[in-house]
Amino acid sequence: QVQLVESGGGSVQSGGALRLSCTTSGDFVETNCMGWFRQAPGKEREGVGGIDKGGTRFYEDSVKGRFTFSQDNAKKTLYLQMNNLKPEDTAMYYCFTDVGYCSQYFSGYYAPRYWGQGTQVTVSS
Repeated sequence: QVQLVESGGGSVQSGGALRLSCTTSGDFVETNCMGWFRQAPGKEREGVGGIDKGGTRFYEDSVKGRFTFSQDNAKKTLYLQMNNLKPEDTAMYYCFTDVGYCSQYFSGYYAPRYWGQGTQVTVSS
């Protein structure tokens, strides 16, 4: 079983920044895409973005120019640097990974199988 552990969430004021981390462990699975979804109270889950193994990055329009993905393959960790945070970014952020391409998961064609427990991000105005 692949395990993912997120960290780095917290509370910031509008315009602030946070960096989320997602580290994988457990059984080895040759996954391709690693990324993030988020879900705010009373709203449907929405994509944030992710990275394919080949380095292709995918960002949802709502976070382009503000959020940046990076990876440390040696640490099996995905980072999400979130700058210029807005109150509408408030949500529980969930890391995921799976064998397909990120475009397949963010288009809704497939649902990822491996998820973290989530980390809360709260942005106040």
